[in-house]
Amino acid sequence: MRIDHYNDPHAPQPNSVVPSASAIVTDTEGRILLVKRRDNTLWALPGGGHDIGETIAGTAVREVKEETGLDVEVTGLVGIYTNPAHVVAFSDGEVRQQFSLCFTTSLLGGTLAIDHESTDIAWTSPADIAALDMHPSMRLRITHYLQHRTSPYLG
Repeated sequence: MRIDHYNDPHAPQPNSVVPSASAIVTDTEGRILLVKRRDNTLWALPGGGHDIGETIAGTAVREVKEETGLDVEVTGLVGIYTNPAHVVAFSDGEVRQQFSLCFTTSLLGGTLAIDHESTDIAWTSPADIAALDMHPSMRLRITHYLQHRTSPYLG
């Protein structure tokens, strides 16, 4: 189980930083692929922690495959998200400061499938995202993507 703390003055102090990656995966209609996380029941971009021996772009590709069944290649960087006021407390005592890179991708193939970390998966129209239960940090990444920024967000 996990609890996300965002701009919460009562949040526990972080005791770790784990680089992670998330990915914007879109279909030909411009819909964004979202997963509903089992650990906090919020909609999110596919993503997860960086493993030793892989590039951070490789992390995004691997996590998309694991969480959605789809094959992608990284095409760009939406931004770097390292807000020290966003910490995630896990049931094992770890309290992690956010450190995530969000990438754009190109869909190569695969078969859509839910993994053990999710309860649902959906291609979502950008117009429908505002109504979803989603953490502000995920919403920020999607907003930055939809702005078609000329340079990555650095924050």
